[in-house]
Amino acid sequence: MEKIASFQVDHRKINVGMYISRIDGDIVTYDLRMVKPNGGVYLKTPSMHTIEHLFATYARSSEFKKGIIYVGPMGCRTGFYLILVGSYESKDIVPLMTEMFEFIRDFEGEIPGASAKDCGNYLDMNLGMAKYLADKYLKNVLYDIRPERLTYP
Repeated sequence: MEKIASFQVDHRKINVGMYISRIDGDIVTYDLRMVKPNGGVYLKTPSMHTIEHLFATYARSSEFKKGIIYVGPMGCRTGFYLILVGSYESKDIVPLMTEMFEFIRDFEGEIPGASAKDCGNYLDMNLGMAKYLADKYLKNVLYDIRPERLTYP
């Protein structure tokens, strides 16, 4: 079998950042890397699940909502994928990602979709940790994003 594109990136060289993972015509997959791959620290499922619910809710309510195809966690638990229709560079969506992570950091109340009716594992949530991780990503990546955090090494 052919080695897929995401396995052809040298994960030993990736740091936290916001990268374009792949482009398929007018569909762009973004790699929102929140922790360093193979760095020994990984996102925990409850906080990732909470971020996913808040991220999807915010993104699908944003100016990009018509172009959102997918928002979801990476299986390796180092970040998230955002798939959009449109030819945007990583730097073009920094404002959206900044607003979205601020939304998560500042969120209060019931997590959207966190009910037995709406979610298959609704009890597996951790809002406090999701808020902490969103704040960390804002401070370490988005607020002062550098070119090397926008392009795969």
